[in-house]
Amino acid sequence: MIEKRLIALVLLFPCAASLAANERLLERRRSEYNEILVTETDRGLRVLRFEPDGARQTVVKPGDPEHLELPYARVIPLGLALADDPQRVLVVGLGGGTIPSLFRKHLPELWIDAVEIDPEVVHVAKRYFGFREDAAMRAYVQDGRRFIEQRRNLYDVIFLDAFGTDSIPHSLTTREFLQSVRRALKPGGLVVGNVWNRSSNWLYDSMIVTYQDVFDSVYVVDIQDAGNKLVIGLTTQRRLDRQQVRLLAARFSKRLGLRYELGALVDYGFRLPGEDGIGGRVLKDSDREVRQP
Repeated sequence: MIEKRLIALVLLFPCAASLAANERLLERRRSEYNEILVTETDRGLRVLRFEPDGARQTVVKPGDPEHLELPYARVIPLGLALADDPQRVLVVGLGGGTIPSLFRKHLPELWIDAVEIDPEVVHVAKRYFGFREDAAMRAYVQDGRRFIEQRRNLYDVIFLDAFGTDSIPHSLTTREFLQSVRRALKPGGLVVGNVWNRSSNWLYDSMIVTYQDVFDSVYVVDIQDAGNKLVIGLTTQRRLDRQQVRLLAARFSKRLGLRYELGALVDYGFRLPGEDGIGGRVLKDSDREVRQP
C-alpha cells in the first residue's frame, strides 16, 4: 500500500523529483505558515511551492498573464460563466495571484477580493508573479474562514483555492465553514472549490457530501491531466447538463477573448457527482482533525 501511494505521488507531482534538474531557485523563505520556494524552469516558467517537494501552487510565464500552465486554472473561470452578471468575487488562497490577475485582465469592471493568511505569500506574489492590487482588487492578509464569517450577502462567486503543503486546512472543509460561505454569497451566488481527487485525498467523498449538505445543487468538474477537481455549489436548485454548460462556457470564453476554448474543457469534465460522495460523511467543526491512517 505504501509503495503504491508513493508511486501515485510521483505521478501526480513529477516536478518535485526533477526540481534540481530543470529549475533554479530564485527565493526560499520561511514564514509562520510555510516554507516558500520560488523557482524558474528552463522553459522560463516561474513556480511557487510550499516545501521543496510540495505540489506546484502557482505556475506563470513572466510577462504573459494569460499563460495558464496548471490545468485547473484554465477551467476555474467557469464559475463566472455560471453566475448571473457577477460584480464582486472572492478568492480564498492567493498563491501567486494567477486567478485574480486573470479576472482583472479580462473583466476590469469586476470587484475582486483575495484573502491569504500568509503575508509572505502576498509579498512573493507581488515580487515574482506579477500580482498587483488596485482600486478594485485588494489582497487581505487574514485567516480565510474568519474573513468570510465577517461578511454577509456580498459576493456573486467565491473561489476556494487554499492549500497547505499536503491538504486543504481542516477548518476550510467543514459544514460550518461552508455555511458561512453560503451566507457570504448573494442570493443566487455560487462557490467553486478546488480539491484533490480521491486518489490523493482520502476525505474527498466526505467533502462532496458536505457540499451537498449545505448547497442546493452540486456539480463536479473533472480536470483533464490533473489530480484535482472543481466542486461547484449553487445556492439555488438549478438543473444543468453538460451541453448547456459547454455552450455557456464557450460564449463566456469568446466574450473574454481567452486564448483557449473553455467550452471544450467543460465538455470534458462537467457532471453531477454521481458516485462521488458514496461512503463519505458530513465534516464538522467538532470532528478532530485526522490524517489518513
